[in-house]
Amino acid sequence: MSMEKIKPIETLLEEYRMRKKRKPYPRKIHFRGMDGYDVYNPTAPFIYKEKTYMAARVERRDSENARAVFFRENPDGSYSVDETMPVYELQDPFYTKISRWHIFGGTEIFPDEKNPGHLQWRTAIYYGESLEKMALLLKGPTGMKDIRLVELADGSIGVFTRPQGKRGGRGKIGFTTVPSLLDISLDVIEHAILLELFDPMEWGGCNEPVLLPDGKVGVLGHVARFTQGTNRQYYPMTFILDPKTLTCSRYQIIAERSDFLPGPAKREDLKDVLFSAGLIRKGGITTLYTGVSDAEVQAMEIDDPFK
Repeated sequence: MSMEKIKPIETLLEEYRMRKKRKPYPRKIHFRGMDGYDVYNPTAPFIYKEKTYMAARVERRDSENARAVFFRENPDGSYSVDETMPVYELQDPFYTKISRWHIFGGTEIFPDEKNPGHLQWRTAIYYGESLEKMALLLKGPTGMKDIRLVELADGSIGVFTRPQGKRGGRGKIGFTTVPSLLDISLDVIEHAILLELFDPMEWGGCNEPVLLPDGKVGVLGHVARFTQGTNRQYYPMTFILDPKTLTCSRYQIIAERSDFLPGPAKREDLKDVLFSAGLIRKGGITTLYTGVSDAEVQAMEIDDPFK
């Protein structure tokens, strides 16, 4: 674990503002044919069958009834629904590749049996040799979002978790490794080692882990807090984890809401929410994709946080 004193968001935000040299040039990602629906909290763009895709959360402004839909990039940089792909009843989808398997998942909402009229959530993860035909790999523990998988240098699988409550408070990031995909279980997830990253009044999660050339894992995540009681502020952040020693760098904030273009919010208390989707690092340029205010998707070039 990192032995340095944990810094709160306020301090790390000041550090980010001092560090930030480039003027942001954000852009909105347009999803065609989605009138009446918001498209937000996407995956990073990824290549599948030689085309660029992005899966994203689709729902009406006044609803939480989400679907995860696959969109294919058009020549002008906008995206359109690929009707040949399955649609999942999931929020906040994620995608990765582990050896020959495509891994796709998101947050599944279901009725709370102990609390009629209330909902519960968990992470559902699917795998398959194609995106068109996938099988369920795992449904995570009830109440846990942000389970993410990454293939490590030795072929084993890194598993990021996010317990809340007794073990995790408002939400901590856990990490463990398993020999293969089929070794991931609820028990493994529940016993992941917690990384001491966040102030107890703040919380966060892993959105996209990537294997770096030196065998360490670069993590794109989010860190969050409440301001003025119930307003939520979410910031994209990154840190680097050594999966062998379980030591990690202190996280750094890499963007804030004011870096992006003005736009709609799902609700007033969500206007400062940035939900990290992915980092595309290509040809010396790093682009951050993020859900904005639970209502749209934007992208912006940033300095490579994993250099």
